Amino acid sequence: MNRAQLKRSRILRMAMSDRGLLEEEEGRGEPFVFRAVKIAGVVALYWFVSITMVFLNNYLLDSKELDAPLFVTFFQCVVSVCLCWVMYALSTFWPACVDFPSIKVDLKVCREVLPLSVVFISMITFNNLCLKNVGVAFYTVGRSLSTVFNVLFSYVILKQTTSFYALLCCGVILGGFWLGVDQEGAAGSLSWSGVFFGVLASACVSLNAIYTKKVMPVVDGNIWKLSYYNNLNACFLFLPLIFVFGELGSLASFSRLGDLSFWGMMVVGGVFGFAIGYVTGLQIKFTSPLTHNVSGTAKACAQTVLAVAYYATSKSVLWWTSNMMVLGGSFAYTWVKGLEMKKAPPPRDSSETREKLLKGESGV
Repeated sequence: MNRAQLKRSRILRMAMSDRGLLEEEEGRGEPFVFRAVKIAGVVALYWFVSITMVFLNNYLLDSKELDAPLFVTFFQCVVSVCLCWVMYALSTFWPACVDFPSIKVDLKVCREVLPLSVVFISMITFNNLCLKNVGVAFYTVGRSLSTVFNVLFSYVILKQTTSFYALLCCGVILGGFWLGVDQEGAAGSLSWSGVFFGVLASACVSLNAIYTKKVMPVVDGNIWKLSYYNNLNACFLFLPLIFVFGELGSLASFSRLGDLSFWGMMVVGGVFGFAIGYVTGLQIKFTSPLTHNVSGTAKACAQTVLAVAYYATSKSVLWWTSNMMVLGGSFAYTWVKGLEMKKAPPPRDSSETREKLLKGESGV
């Protein structure tokens, strides 16, 4: 094992121990203020990229003239594949500055990753369809059942049981979800198709975590290589879907097809979709999986408030209560699972480490 591999393994072990890079830097005597500013910068970067990506996707998908959500998602996958090649080229010319794995088109690997890719395109498609139909304000609640599906699929597929307190947290999330649906209906802004797509997206997020664990050895445990093959497969899988659902006609009649500003926004959306994977890993590296999930919950709260303020909508007390129930239940679940992980014996190998990393995701 070379020095770089040892360094990455050490960072991952620290992340899984809920101490992250912070404790290592304390050992080196780095000033507290410098550490705090660095961590705050990483968290702020994650918030900026994640929130901007949601609003940007909502803008691209909410077009009344272009009803082609599958094409928008397909284009973002194409941008991600291109960015992988750019990063690989940069790592070849400047290996000291850019660290990116060697990538190529391996048909055997494509075939091995294909089941995950089917789940992956379902996840991002249903996610975008949910965002298109419910908007940003209700998006947090509409997509809130990932944690519940994590527990369900862990029991059905992996035969893993869940503690009483974790199930109690899931009950709070379910209650918040139903209250949110009820309040959207009372306000006359409920989209049942958006809710349906949100539930499907939540299920796919959980399945994506399980299938990721299964196929990770195929790509040597490298998340960037997995992202490359996932997006590469998705590009080909989306093409027949775009044709079957008649989006080619919508594209042909789109008046802004030759507008550079429109394509610029599409490229920016793809860049942010690619960047979210990087900033997520960066936040985990500089903090911990538990802190990342807490940050994600707080980000979802800020995102909801920003959406309500930006679109100047008025929401009832019960509507806000549903959001607080979803976010509070997600935070409590993360906290409970963090305590359970601390009590568990340390992982013996990298596969256990990856499993715990996947199970630590709150899905908000």
